[in-house]
Amino acid sequence: MEPHLSFRGLRALVTGAGKGIGRAVAVALSRAGARVTALSRTAEDLESLTRECPGIETLCLDLADWEAVEAAVGAAGPFELLVNNAAVAELQSFLEVTRSALQRSLDVNFAAVLHVSQIVARQLIAQGLPGAIVNVSSQASKRALRDHAVYCSTKSALDMLSKVMAMELGPHKIRVNTVNPTVVMTDMGRINWSDPQKSAAMINRIPLGKFAEVDDVVNSILFLLSDKSAMTTGSSLMIDGGFLVS
Repeated sequence: MEPHLSFRGLRALVTGAGKGIGRAVAVALSRAGARVTALSRTAEDLESLTRECPGIETLCLDLADWEAVEAAVGAAGPFELLVNNAAVAELQSFLEVTRSALQRSLDVNFAAVLHVSQIVARQLIAQGLPGAIVNVSSQASKRALRDHAVYCSTKSALDMLSKVMAMELGPHKIRVNTVNPTVVMTDMGRINWSDPQKSAAMINRIPLGKFAEVDDVVNSILFLLSDKSAMTTGSSLMIDGGFLVS
């Protein structure tokens, strides 16, 4: 058995790849031999990513722009590996949810995953190629969180979309799974959760007593993309330190 995962010879698309988890996944896949295309709507982030990892190709797109995504992703493929990581978190209490926040969240957290996955899967099927898709969900899909009405709902919808995708794409040898992290210590995560008073309530509900690091999520994604998980599809891999059992 190979000691390290290798994706040599495979093409990978990672959305939301400018920062955080998506950026780390793109770099890890590139270093593991994949030919990576990183998608983000922020050109500056993509420029810094290519300086860090020159072999990565980029697509600067707003995933809510259906026609632009259809053209650009279709032209860039096919991709045997897809990580749907892009997401927005519009945090509002239930009584204050706005139509614009709801629509933006649905566009990015749900519709974009469906659309990009359609484009990638159709190309794989047309060429008779197997593939693996990982959708980045959240522990928020399984547990209600205050001020997360829209975010929890879109992530819950993403989990069920992933199961239907797994069912329908399985006969074409395309696997689909989700990772469902707790709070992750990205740069933004450290800023948002650095206040001990804010973080204590959440950490006290996590049996392992800590938030996730970026590598915890990246390693789980790479496993689900790899042949090491060849019999796994339609599953949600919790990366929550036991949050949901408490």
